[in-house]
Amino acid sequence: MSKLHRPLGTLSDERDPVRLTPDSAGWTYSGLRVLSLAAGETRIVRTGEYEAFVLPLAGACTVRVDGQVFELAGRDSVFTRVTDFAYVPRDAEVELSTAGGIEVALPMARCTRRLEPRYGPAENVPVEVRGAGQATRQVTNFGVPGVWDHADKLNACELITPGGNWSSYPPHKHDEASDCEVVNEEIYYFRVAGRDGVTPSREGFGLHRTYTSDGELDEDVAVRDGDVFLIPRGYHGPCVAAPGYPMYYLNVLAGPAEERSMAFCDDPAHGWVRETWEDQELDPRCPVTSHEGRVS
Repeated sequence: MSKLHRPLGTLSDERDPVRLTPDSAGWTYSGLRVLSLAAGETRIVRTGEYEAFVLPLAGACTVRVDGQVFELAGRDSVFTRVTDFAYVPRDAEVELSTAGGIEVALPMARCTRRLEPRYGPAENVPVEVRGAGQATRQVTNFGVPGVWDHADKLNACELITPGGNWSSYPPHKHDEASDCEVVNEEIYYFRVAGRDGVTPSREGFGLHRTYTSDGELDEDVAVRDGDVFLIPRGYHGPCVAAPGYPMYYLNVLAGPAEERSMAFCDDPAHGWVRETWEDQELDPRCPVTSHEGRVS
């Protein structure tokens, strides 16, 4: 089995579907937890040396931290709406409570500075349509530099790729400090919709590729709902959504740079593809969601 592909169930259990620390990933900065809380349940999360976002995947919750209270309206599914979220600092005790039940992601980064907790309204989250033709996809930039600057190391965004389309393309990398890239460890957390295009299901699947120029990494894997893939280095992309099954993924990035950045370099063998998008129509299925709900 690939050490980079972590299928659902290999990282934790039903109560905590994902528990990935930098140590268990084999690197230094990026981590991810996904928690499942039943209706009426309350959980305490101690952040320790990590800052984090509290990002509802399905459901709503109340976040209490450092004497502040944030009511997260959340969403029914990652395929139905852009959600509000909260930032919580390192060395914090975070209380999560929910009336109706929630599945919530905590993208994390090991950091040194302790910032104040803060609420992120859904209506302030930019939704970008990237690419063209069969490479059209939605990028939801809730936690990226220039949009959300209230973080020390943590970067995060969401993508939705309509069924049959390609994303994370052209393949790109960010594993060295150069004129076009910075060093970032990256996590892909996948959700795949079933036949209704809205409800996550293990029935559907997508494909993901990661490789290096020296051939040391060369992986093509099928990913299903709830899977995780780690990018320690090398080019990654494309992510391909099988026809009929829209694909979502949460990207979590962090690295050693003093200033947060998501800069990358394309694989020079494929970067020319970007120039072809000017002559192609956008897929009308994008954008898929906004803070008000489904668009298409």
